[in-house]
Amino acid sequence: MAPSDWRLSSANSTTPCMAPPLPEPSESKVTLSVSDNYISPLHESPCFSHSVPTESPPSPPRSTAAMDHSRDFLKDVKRLIIKVGTAVVTRNDGRLALGRLGALCEQIKELNSLGFEIILVTSGAVGLGRQRLRYRKLINSSFADLQKPQVEIDGKACAAVGQNSLMALYDTLFIQLDVTSAQLLVTDNDFRDKEFRKQLSETVKSLIALKVVPILNENDAVSTRKAPYEDSSGIFWDNDSLSALLALELRADLLILLSDVEGLYSGPPSDPNSKLIHTYIKEKHQNEITFGDKSRVGRGGMTAKVKAAVNAAYAGIPVVITSGYAPENILKVLQGQRIGTLFHQDAHLWAPVKEVDARQMAVAARESSRRLQVLSSEDRKNILLDVADALVANEKLISAENEADVAAAQLAGYEKPLVARLALKPGKIKSLANSIRVLANMEDPIGRVLKRTELADGLILEKTSSPLGVLLIVFESRPDALVQIASLAIRSGNGLLLKGGKEAKRSNAILHKVITEAIPETVGGKLIGLVTTREEIPDLLKLDDVIDLVIPRGSNKLVSQIKSSTKIPVLGHADGICHVYLDKSAKMDVAKRIIFDAKLDYPAACNAMETLLVHKDLMHTSDLNELIVDLCTEGVTLYGGPRASSKLNIPEAHSFHHEYSSLACTIDAHTDCIIAEDQEAVEVFLRQVDSAAVFHNASTRFCDGARFGLGAEVGISTSRIHARGPVGVEGLLTTRWILKGSGQVVDGDKEVVYTHKDLPIES
Repeated sequence: MAPSDWRLSSANSTTPCMAPPLPEPSESKVTLSVSDNYISPLHESPCFSHSVPTESPPSPPRSTAAMDHSRDFLKDVKRLIIKVGTAVVTRNDGRLALGRLGALCEQIKELNSLGFEIILVTSGAVGLGRQRLRYRKLINSSFADLQKPQVEIDGKACAAVGQNSLMALYDTLFIQLDVTSAQLLVTDNDFRDKEFRKQLSETVKSLIALKVVPILNENDAVSTRKAPYEDSSGIFWDNDSLSALLALELRADLLILLSDVEGLYSGPPSDPNSKLIHTYIKEKHQNEITFGDKSRVGRGGMTAKVKAAVNAAYAGIPVVITSGYAPENILKVLQGQRIGTLFHQDAHLWAPVKEVDARQMAVAARESSRRLQVLSSEDRKNILLDVADALVANEKLISAENEADVAAAQLAGYEKPLVARLALKPGKIKSLANSIRVLANMEDPIGRVLKRTELADGLILEKTSSPLGVLLIVFESRPDALVQIASLAIRSGNGLLLKGGKEAKRSNAILHKVITEAIPETVGGKLIGLVTTREEIPDLLKLDDVIDLVIPRGSNKLVSQIKSSTKIPVLGHADGICHVYLDKSAKMDVAKRIIFDAKLDYPAACNAMETLLVHKDLMHTSDLNELIVDLCTEGVTLYGGPRASSKLNIPEAHSFHHEYSSLACTIDAHTDCIIAEDQEAVEVFLRQVDSAAVFHNASTRFCDGARFGLGAEVGISTSRIHARGPVGVEGLLTTRWILKGSGQVVDGDKEVVYTHKDLPIES
């Protein structure tokens, strides 16, 4: 059999080995403490005859991240070949990319410890050797030598030097992680020998049984090819095709090709209009894609990777091409996340997966928003009234879907506070509808003249309110947030993209359907787009030219991740930690009512009290003792600060910067509500406390868009730029300047006499 024929016939598929799943990369409480002034709380080949061990290692919890169901086969992956491209191994200057290699080795360590059988194929030896030999030649050259024409260094010499350095580095990195690696160098001619292939398989089997990571590379130093990186002939012709060959020969369950881009794109990856192809279908994509230049340092680039991937996939080995720059991409691939480009022999049989076009979604929302803005104020009002009516008319359907979400969340073991935020309690839909009607009947916020100025005679400048454009809202748990945000977007004339938590998938889907079906065709339902998977978010966060503002509504971690991942302005918040300060001048009956309401009315809310701060003079009073006993009786777990915990005999809080969102509380820290009768203390507190909202003798639960008369809120912002506190319609608007003249020109300001006179705002 000719080698080329052997290459494609050596993948008689067998049942894949079972693989271990990968790991996933409260109750009501309060804290007390004391300061000086206060108390505060992871195919058989014809020549591969040995059997593969079938026992599976212990199975840690599988990731709960969103999975692409076309990748469900990944749960059965055990033997994995990872190919690292030269562009991943080295930096642009030819030096080693130590950070990327370190992250790669850490992932391999984790997979190795979980029982996955890892085989590494690495490029980079020739490039690394060339860089080192050029440096050596430079420092040993005289000035006269440098003036002579420079001869390119022999590629085989580069390979020999570079291979030594590359393996030394891998060995060093793996030793730090308590992992043993082994070097296996092969050539094209080796694979013409059946006995060699058998021995290679036996050696790899032995190494894997010993938890050793085999590292393979083409031995370019002794290869019969005359010029490494130029001769593309034989059984394999680069490390991409070598890794595909090894995947077949060694009966791998999966091949991952690491590149310097996220996967295969429909066009140049640098082109914003290019789309990442999540699943390659040969019949569809082979005539659609035009490849650019080869790799800056390797032999083949993306052309070689796709060719190798197609050969392996259509012989029975699934392949994923993904970025080697992201530090956890191998783990994410094995978790089933929809990253990179998947090649699979059955891809053409799968039901078409709707490719998410983030840009199209954002552009459609912008176009719809412009149609919305040109409607009359009355028409925009009627849209909101229609939405409110549609919600009430579909209340039973919405409730049924929400109940299914709640049941699924409870079955999955979600924490009680999250389940509480997820549930749409009886009467909630009617309440949301009423809030929308209030919003509809408010003064039209678009095009309001905020300031009129006469710049000069006959030259009038107006500052007017204007929609921001397209908003991206990422929120967690609360499906009612979708309704509030959508209604605010309609009222403010903005396009909207929504991404809710997976735990509210059914609720969000039905609410989105009901709302968008109530929007007239003159505007279009694409005014509000629903993002359904977490994997779509990174694409959206790149669209700073079509998305104008991102509002993350959820945990501090969510907000921080989004802020660090986008150039789009972010209107976010830190943890919703509300504090109540009980001054020594407070009336205890008033204090008790406020504190109980702030903590017990809705503990999961972001405006519930998390910290109770007590004046030191109340430390040993019966009033404080009675208050603490009453809180405990109501099921509130109390935590104390350094002094309060010992004095009040309660557990010490690990941190004051903690949002419990449950029946728990800390005693100590700074505050945003003061309970006091001493007016001087009240005035000092209201002026000096640096919070988005500061209250006197009123529950923190009043900090809410609806209660503030905003109709609804898109969230509560703790930032200081653009909007702060509950964000309603005004927080979703910007301003425009409109100048009305009669032919005036500047012309060096020779004839214009500026008056800058304030004019009354016409109704």
